[in-house]
Amino acid sequence: MCAARRMSRGRRVRKAFTLLEILLVVGLLALLAAFVVPALTGAADSAKIDLAKAAIGANGPLSQSIDLYKVNVGMYPEELKYLLEKPGDDELAEKWRGPYIKDPSGLKDPWDRDYQYDPEGDHNPNGVDLWSMGPDGIDGNEDDITSWVSDR
Repeated sequence: MCAARRMSRGRRVRKAFTLLEILLVVGLLALLAAFVVPALTGAADSAKIDLAKAAIGANGPLSQSIDLYKVNVGMYPEELKYLLEKPGDDELAEKWRGPYIKDPSGLKDPWDRDYQYDPEGDHNPNGVDLWSMGPDGIDGNEDDITSWVSDR
């Protein structure tokens, strides 16, 4: 008998993974995914909250557009849509120098809902009230993102 033939009888040649090895790897990957996916989801929500805070904060683009409207027209806009289109009132339309926002999506929060707006400023004595209903989309609860300091 030749030497090559004798060696092949003594050893088993492995050609594939066993079912147990495959199940073990799949189980480990599922366990890792169980820890990673919730962490990534939380990071996305946190980033959206930060974006909303930045947009409506005192130096945010939406707040500054509202302030610029007031400088030009002499009063805060009755509605946020007047940052994009001329008001219907002829006297206000004559003073309007807009659009004050280039993209209509600037009037939407990171969850693609309209920012809420009150030109009277009931909560914010130095200007208007501007807020997002937050991740849940329900107005008036603890996850709202506001331009004023909340007492909650």
